[in-house]
Amino acid sequence: MSSNPNEILTWGGVSVDPFDAVPEQIDIRDIAHSLSLLCRANGHIDHFYSVAQHCLNCEREAEARGLSLRARLYCLLHDASECYISDLIRPVKRRFPLYSEGEARLQQVIFQALGVGEPTPEEWDFVGAIDDSLLYHEFLNLRGTRVFEQAPPLRAALSYAFERPDGVEARYLSCYHTLSGR
Repeated sequence: MSSNPNEILTWGGVSVDPFDAVPEQIDIRDIAHSLSLLCRANGHIDHFYSVAQHCLNCEREAEARGLSLRARLYCLLHDASECYISDLIRPVKRRFPLYSEGEARLQQVIFQALGVGEPTPEEWDFVGAIDDSLLYHEFLNLRGTRVFEQAPPLRAALSYAFERPDGVEARYLSCYHTLSGR
C-alpha cells in the first residue's frame, strides 16, 4: 500500500489517487466488484440494490431503445468512477463543483483505460436520459416515491429485486466483455 494519503487501495490491490488516476491503474474487475457492493441512493431504499444493478438495468434499457453497442457500453460504465470516489447523491454532488470536475476527469481516464473512447455529446445525452428514467423507476419501485412529476419512458422489463453482489459482479463483467469485445 502507498504512503500517499490521497490514495485508495482497490480490491485488486492497486493504489490509486482518484483525482490523479492514470489508465494503467484502472481495472474493470475493480469496477465490477466495487459497484456490486455500493448501494444506490445512499441506502435510502427498501432493500440493497447496487450501483452495478442500476448500470446493468441502464444497459438493458439502452438495448430496448435500440441503441448501439457503444451507447450500451457507456450506459454500463456511466457510474464506473464511483468505484474510486463512491456514489454521491445528486443533491450533494450539485453543491460540489470541484468534485464533479474530478469525477468527469476520472470517468475520462476510465474510458481511456478500457479502450472505449469518449462518448459523443449525443451518446452522453442518451445515457443521461436513461439514467433519469432509471432514477424515477427505481425510486417508484424501491420507495413508492415519484421523483419527477411525469414518468419518463421505460421500454425494458427491469428487475429491482435483491441480488447477491457476487452474482451481480459476474453479470457486470460478462456484460462488459460482451459489449466491448474484450
